[in-house]
Amino acid sequence: MNIKWDANKYTEDFSFVHQYGNSVIELIDADEGSSVLDLGCGNGALAKALQDKGYRVKGLDASEELLGIAKGKYPTIEFLHGDSTDFTLSEPVDVVFSNAVFHWINRDGQMNMLQCVHNALKKRGQFVFEFGGHGNNQKIHGALTRAFSEYGYCYEMPFYFPTIGEYAVLLEKTGFEVHFAALFDRLTGLKGESGLKDWINMFVKTPFSVVKTEQEKAEIVDKAVEALRNDLFINGKWYADYVRIRMKAVRL
Repeated sequence: MNIKWDANKYTEDFSFVHQYGNSVIELIDADEGSSVLDLGCGNGALAKALQDKGYRVKGLDASEELLGIAKGKYPTIEFLHGDSTDFTLSEPVDVVFSNAVFHWINRDGQMNMLQCVHNALKKRGQFVFEFGGHGNNQKIHGALTRAFSEYGYCYEMPFYFPTIGEYAVLLEKTGFEVHFAALFDRLTGLKGESGLKDWINMFVKTPFSVVKTEQEKAEIVDKAVEALRNDLFINGKWYADYVRIRMKAVRL
């Protein structure tokens, strides 16, 4: 994942990302004082929530922009710059936690990431996470696919959205035992009159690399947004059709 983030806009307008992550934390049943790695910690909001639970927390993220915000807001937490598919820790931790990260890693990179997590955990350590699951933003990506086609472009899906069965197999192959798994719809409200347009511009970046001009890009986004008005503009508010996969596994 090589995305340059507008870290301030992400923090201000898309706070729901980490707010939903608070309930994922509840799956952790480690003792107070246990060591936790927040993998893909972003702006550090959930690392702080973990610290407030009494855990000893480190955060790791590939975005220097988001890490800059995290370090400024939460100076008592150690934040590391690193790639979730290629990292090592100086000593293993009791828990690896992650929210809204793994769908950014393509299918080929998942095993590398899972092996890094396995290596980072103590034996019987907990791996607790949530990310986009099968069917996530299906309406949005469908509208973008059709809009791209109208302009003569092919829309390449930039995310990985597995089923529970598919991901459980990957976990077991890497040496994990699955203890909890759920796949669920979560229609998610977006901020402002241009909420869906802003969401696309923030999170859907790599497919637009084939689009020749900024004007065409803007037209494609507008066309996709308008096509989704009947489905995702509800009572004067834009929504994103999220589907999440939430799991807890233990390192064998």
